[in-house]
Amino acid sequence: MAPEVVDVRILVTGGTGQLGSAVVARLRAAGEEVRVLSRRVAPDVVRGDLRTGRGVDSAVAGVDVVVHCATDYLGREAQLARTLVEAARWAGGPHLVYVSVVGVDRVPLGYYRAKHETEQLIAASGLPHTIQRATQFHGLVRTLLAGAFRLPVVPVPRISFQPVDVRDVARRLAGQALEDPAGRAPDFGGPEILSAAELAQAVAEASARRRRIVPLKVPGETFRAYADGGHLAPAHREGEITFREYLAERADHG
Repeated sequence: MAPEVVDVRILVTGGTGQLGSAVVARLRAAGEEVRVLSRRVAPDVVRGDLRTGRGVDSAVAGVDVVVHCATDYLGREAQLARTLVEAARWAGGPHLVYVSVVGVDRVPLGYYRAKHETEQLIAASGLPHTIQRATQFHGLVRTLLAGAFRLPVVPVPRISFQPVDVRDVARRLAGQALEDPAGRAPDFGGPEILSAAELAQAVAEASARRRRIVPLKVPGETFRAYADGGHLAPAHREGEITFREYLAERADHG
């Protein structure tokens, strides 16, 4: 007799954002039942606000897994997670998958500290959970570097990055949503570690801008942690799409 197939009901917070929408698309393409939580009004979205708690209990009710992609760059990351954890407890304790950042315990950046605090909150929650740290997204690295191209000479910090494509991270998270809770999962990184100067050169070539790129040593505790590679995962290069491939796709799509 064939084993019974049990449908997994999945909630994705921040499911209309860059990462969340990629996770939703991958899960739905695999035939999974997915519910999207967002503050935005959009088709197939359950409205809810993790900042106030409005609508969160009903969104979490009846799900088996929550993939927490919603984030906050203003220091309220732990507040969002606390609201979600409380709702998940009332809902019977679904598997909570949380995406964090490589180096949150090594780089003294405010956003990283908030991410680390959130990791600790989830780990201590008693909920079945998976915490997945990933390196910096291609889009973030491109945005940081593109701003400097407004200048005739492009200054870049003398540090390296290991950018990863959001679709690769979505693939990992979607897989984890269908697996047993892993606690702190192995880090997930992009396929290449490149200096900021090399990444800036790739942006220049992709945008057909000729600029002189000047690497500079930047003072401060945070940049010292970056220079020491605290945000890198050299032993984990599971991401497949390179930075140049990402830039080429953007150029092809205008």
